[in-house]
Amino acid sequence: MIKNYFIKNMVCDRCIKVVRDELINEGIAVKEVLLGSVSVETEDEVATQVIMEKVLSENGFMLITNPEFILVEKVKLELIKLLEDLPLNLDGKLSELLASKLNSDYSKISKMFSVTEKLTIEKYFIKLKIEKAKELIQAKELNFTEISQHLDYSNMNYLSRQFKNETGLSMSAYKDLNKNFRISLDQIL
Repeated sequence: MIKNYFIKNMVCDRCIKVVRDELINEGIAVKEVLLGSVSVETEDEVATQVIMEKVLSENGFMLITNPEFILVEKVKLELIKLLEDLPLNLDGKLSELLASKLNSDYSKISKMFSVTEKLTIEKYFIKLKIEKAKELIQAKELNFTEISQHLDYSNMNYLSRQFKNETGLSMSAYKDLNKNFRISLDQIL
């Protein structure tokens, strides 16, 4: 039987590789690993879940069984995926995009996210965009105006204000530090 499991803190391709490799090493018949989930073939769900919980916790992940927490993790993953392909182009409202992708009413999604994470979806997305801005600044391939355009800001000043509010530094000061002060995506709250 194929069983799907949802996993907290899987935010990158390296996470997928780690989860796949570690589960295979433990003898789990992995069928598919995606950001935030894994499908396995199992005859003994209880034994498989025990092994999965052990492997995941040893690697900084966590099995999610609560439907509300699964929904919240799906929101995070959708937002992270949005920022993988720049320039960002929302073609409408973030709320409409999430409601469509998650096949759920946005008010339910938003309320569940806020209650669970103690943070609105919009504020979380701003934090993700600031981390992406840090990454782009460190890459030194785009100027600040281009970075703001890639992150779908109406103007550079708006990004600058949000950047300073989140980091305590101006974008120029951050660039001048020439150090990596980025926050891991699974640690953003």
